[in-house]
Amino acid sequence: MNPDYSKGTKSIAEAIAEATATDFVPVTYGRYEHAKGPFFHGTKTQFVVGDEIVSGHSSNYQEGRTSNHVYFAALIEPAVWAAELASALSDSKERGWVYVVEPTGPFEDDPNVTNKKFPGNVTQSYRTRHPMRVVDELANWQPHSPEALQVMLDNIAHLRAQGLDVIED
Repeated sequence: MNPDYSKGTKSIAEAIAEATATDFVPVTYGRYEHAKGPFFHGTKTQFVVGDEIVSGHSSNYQEGRTSNHVYFAALIEPAVWAAELASALSDSKERGWVYVVEPTGPFEDDPNVTNKKFPGNVTQSYRTRHPMRVVDELANWQPHSPEALQVMLDNIAHLRAQGLDVIED
């Protein structure tokens, strides 16, 4: 029986509230041991336990772009958003997949969210150039409502129309 990974993880809102009471310690390729898992990766691609997720494939979010990193988070919610958005942006009828992953090398804060809307890395989102090993599938994740997903897709479309959908990769 798979462990219940949702126990011990928090929502993004809870992480934001908690972050205001703590000091931000950056996660860098040279200093990443303090970032604790479990870690989660959301995608439109189906994997099996033991597979390695590697960089160098087409981006889930921008057509014609190669992703130089593998992105993951210590919170489930960012991985759920990643799975849903990757699927929706590819016009897939699948809801996407969320995996429990483990890094095989060093990693750093995801600069696309760190110190942007909120100070620090409240979503506990990271990236690496090293493979991430799939250790489990999180099959029972809760999707966002269709309305919430549409709002996110509309926001992405708005940013694209303004030329502001820049991914720092």
